[in-house]
Amino acid sequence: MDRDPAAIEHGQQLVEKTEGLSVVHAAFSGLEGVARSHRCFGYANGVLFDLGVSSPQLDDARRGFSFSSDGPLDMRMDPGCGASAAEWLQTATEREIVDVLKSLGEERYARRIARSIVERRSHESISTTAQLADLVTRAAPTREREKHPATRTFQALRIHVNQELDELRVGLQQAVDVLAPGGRLAVISFHSLEDRIVKRYLRSESRTDDGDVRRPPMADTRLPRLRITGKPVRPTKEEIARNPRARSAILRVAEKRH
Repeated sequence: MDRDPAAIEHGQQLVEKTEGLSVVHAAFSGLEGVARSHRCFGYANGVLFDLGVSSPQLDDARRGFSFSSDGPLDMRMDPGCGASAAEWLQTATEREIVDVLKSLGEERYARRIARSIVERRSHESISTTAQLADLVTRAAPTREREKHPATRTFQALRIHVNQELDELRVGLQQAVDVLAPGGRLAVISFHSLEDRIVKRYLRSESRTDDGDVRRPPMADTRLPRLRITGKPVRPTKEEIARNPRARSAILRVAEKRH
């Protein structure tokens, strides 16, 4: 499953060469419907979520995900769905922009950046990645080592435009229902906001009603649906050397109990 039409187009080439493979254009929140249509609801041996933006999306300037090369400020994983980042920035209030930059980008200079956006759009639209990156660079008074000043702003806008965290929450809940007993749920996340949601969800579903993952449940308590398997897995130095974008990845796995 992927919500990006370009990924689906590429995936169809794999379908032709891979027996038993289906590729479906859908977001995480459509997991249950896809599983039912493929007659695997409650019978899946595994569900893997690969979160966040993909390398092909980052490398294509026309998609607007990256500030490394200029392109239209779009950021939609599905270009045919919802408003682009440029459209949202043109209509959002300063308060709304501040809230998004703080909550989804953990940007300490959210107020300065939001004020600069509102001032700039009053006489020209912010329609390209270069325009936004330059604006943020001028608005942010300090620099983080080895990180572009616009990194947090671009992350926040991308997450907001695609409603990524809401999609993740819904997808995780549906995944447990899709799995068969003994099936595994695996999630690869790439930043703390995603990982926090995954970690809390897996913990909540592996506890009894009294909140203790170690104590045997009493007869009248809700049985935990998941069992966390092992510790989180992070990339090795060798893997990071081969693929630097893997450096922030973290994999968490849980098994469905019943």
